[in-house]
Amino acid sequence: MVVTKEIRLNTQGHCDVQDITPQVADAIRGAGVSSGIVTVFTPSSTSGLTTIEYESGALADLERLLDEVVPPDRDYRHNLRWGDGNGHSHVRAALIGPSITIPFVDGRLTLGTWQQLIFLDFDNRSRSRRLVVQIIGE
Repeated sequence: MVVTKEIRLNTQGHCDVQDITPQVADAIRGAGVSSGIVTVFTPSSTSGLTTIEYESGALADLERLLDEVVPPDRDYRHNLRWGDGNGHSHVRAALIGPSITIPFVDGRLTLGTWQQLIFLDFDNRSRSRRLVVQIIGE
């Protein structure tokens, strides 16, 4: 069985990180399947999905690393072409990736003890975001 759902988010941009683990777990519970995989996809070129221990130190470390590797104030050709100032957002999104797939067993995500599923909005302004959640299972 394949079930497709959506998660809606309002973000602040500027590396806004949101723990979406509860919403994904709810989607699985409502899908009527007990075991399988769930894929979460962001149809956006300035956001990404990954896992991390969702605590302030790890989140600050991730944001600092992204600032060092892909600083917002660098000259980006995207900014020269479009003038929107979010060239760094596109590069960060490409590094993190637009989707993640996680197995679930007995209706529960198989995440580790300190592992949460996070959505990162890298754009330089607030946004309304839509995530596609596709559940494949039996």
